[in-house]
Amino acid sequence: MTFLKTPLSRRGALALAAGAGASALMTAGQQAQAQSSVATNAQIVILGAGAAGTALANRLSRRLDGAQITIVDGRAEHWYQPGLSLVATGLKPASYAVSRTTDWLPQDVALKTEFAVQIDPETKAVTLQSGEVLRYDYLIVATGLILDHDAIDGFDLDMVGTNGIGALYAGPDYARRTWQAASAFIETGGRGLFTRPATEMKCAGAPLKHVFLLDDLARTAGTRTQMELSYAANNSSLFGVPIVAEKVRMLFDNRGIGSAYSHVLKAIEPGSKRATFATPDGDVEQDYDYIHVIPPQRAPDVIRQSGLSWADKWTDQGWIEVDQYNLRHLRYPEVFAVGDVAGVPKGKTAASVKWQVPVVEQHLVAQISGGRTDAAYNGYTSCPLITRVGRAMLVEFDYNNDLVPSFPGVIAPLEELWISWLMKEVALKATYNAMLRGRA
Repeated sequence: MTFLKTPLSRRGALALAAGAGASALMTAGQQAQAQSSVATNAQIVILGAGAAGTALANRLSRRLDGAQITIVDGRAEHWYQPGLSLVATGLKPASYAVSRTTDWLPQDVALKTEFAVQIDPETKAVTLQSGEVLRYDYLIVATGLILDHDAIDGFDLDMVGTNGIGALYAGPDYARRTWQAASAFIETGGRGLFTRPATEMKCAGAPLKHVFLLDDLARTAGTRTQMELSYAANNSSLFGVPIVAEKVRMLFDNRGIGSAYSHVLKAIEPGSKRATFATPDGDVEQDYDYIHVIPPQRAPDVIRQSGLSWADKWTDQGWIEVDQYNLRHLRYPEVFAVGDVAGVPKGKTAASVKWQVPVVEQHLVAQISGGRTDAAYNGYTSCPLITRVGRAMLVEFDYNNDLVPSFPGVIAPLEELWISWLMKEVALKATYNAMLRGRA
C-alpha cells in the first residue's frame, strides 16, 4: 500500500507536523466560538488540575456564564507527562515536562491548593485536607491515578537513578534520575529488564518506548553487543491491540529484544540486583544490571473510598463507574469522570483526554440547560510509539481495537517514520498546550 505518492522533504514534513497542531487548534477555536454560552449559577467542583481537569475548566469557563467553578489540586507543578519518556532517555531535560499549575487556569476559576480527602456523592459534598467542605451541583473527577510503588516488595523511589534502577512514570525528576541509571547501563552493558504492571495503566506504550530507545542508544554508542534486553509482558501480548502487538513482536525479533510473557514484577533486591516475577508457573527470579520499574496503577484512595468506583470490575483498582461513551456516572448523574481515573476500557493517554473533555463539556452543558446531546467518546487512544531516535509509529485506535489514523493516506500507522517522530517532537506538545487552554 502506498501512503505517500510523493516523498515528503524535511521542510514539508516539518510543515505537516506543525500544521497538524495548528489545524487542530484553529478548528477547535472555531467550534468554541460557534457555541453559545449558557447562563447558570451552578456550583461545579473539578477534582484534579492535570490535563483533563485543566482543559475542562477552561472550556466550562467559556461556556457557562455565572457558574461557580472550583478546581482542587494540591500540586503546584503541572507535568507534561508525554515528555517523560524523552527525559528518561536523555533527549530532553526535566524542565521540558514542568510548568506551573496556575499558568493554565482561567482567572474566573477558583483554585484550592490542597487535595480532597472525602467525597460524599449522596450529600454532594467534597471535604478538603483543611477540613473545608465544598458543596457541588456537578462534580468532575479528574484526579488521575496513583502509582502503587509499595506493591513492589523491596522497592523505594529513593532508589531510582542508583544501582541500575529506573522508574520514569514517577515524575520529571525521577525520569531524569532514570536516565542516570540508563546511561550508565548503556556504557557498561549487561542485562536489562523492562517491566509493566498487571493493572490498567497510563500510556501502555511508554514501557515499549523505553526499551526501544535504550536499544537504539546502545547501538549508537557501540555497546549493544554487550547487553541483553528482555521485556516482561504482564500477559500473553506485547500490546493491547493485536495488530500492533504483532508489529512490536516483529521489531523485537529483528532487534534481538527478548520477551517474557505473563511475567509481573513483584519484588526486587537492589543489593544483589535480583528481581522476582510472578508467573502462571510460580515465582521466577532474574538477575539484572538495569531494571525499569513500572508499578501497579490504581485510583486514589479518596476515590476508592467514595462509593463511586465500579463494584463488579477493576475492583482492585477502583476506577470510577461511568458510561464509556458519555463518561457520566451510572448511579450519580451529576458526576462525571475524565482522564486516567475514568473506568472505561481504553483511554489513559493525553490524546484520549483531548477527545474525552469535549464530550463531558457537551453533556454537562446540555444537562444544565435542560437539553440533550449525542456527543460520544469512542475510546480514541493515541500512542506515538517511538522505536528509535528519529523514528516512531503513530498508533491510534478505539474501543474496538480498530486503527483510526488521523492522516490516512499520509502517515501509515504501523510504519516507522520520521514524520511520526516529528508529530511527537513538534506537534504534540503544542497541541497539548492548546488542549489545556480548551482550544484543541
